[in-house]
Amino acid sequence: MARALIAVVDDEAPVGKALNRLLRLAGLNVETFASGAAFLDSLQNHTPDCVVLDLHMPQMDGFEVQRRLAQAAARVPVIVITGRDSPQARECALANGAAAYLAKPVDGPALLNAVAVAIAPRCPDEPTPKIIRQNG
Repeated sequence: MARALIAVVDDEAPVGKALNRLLRLAGLNVETFASGAAFLDSLQNHTPDCVVLDLHMPQMDGFEVQRRLAQAAARVPVIVITGRDSPQARECALANGAAAYLAKPVDGPALLNAVAVAIAPRCPDEPTPKIIRQNG
């Protein structure tokens, strides 16, 4: 059986790389996208089981990606991450259907837990992502 596929959408290459590594170490398949437009284009070929989506990106922000997913009736859970946390951003992201909202720097175990909860209905046979603890 195929492992769950997680899409990471973040314009900051180091963040995308770190999230990719964390999710892969937890036993998940991962695709990374440097823009919302690139991610949305990929939906023509396949749909991930979950999206980890940065809110603040150039050209198309995470709110617009959420709107377009809703317009396309794409029922993919979205975990929003942001380096500019605010009550308004949190409220808007959750109102637009985000399964979780996490501030950067993202806590690894919190992200893995959010992914596990988000993919559970879509991938009931998927083992719980392994939480990797790093020493010091």
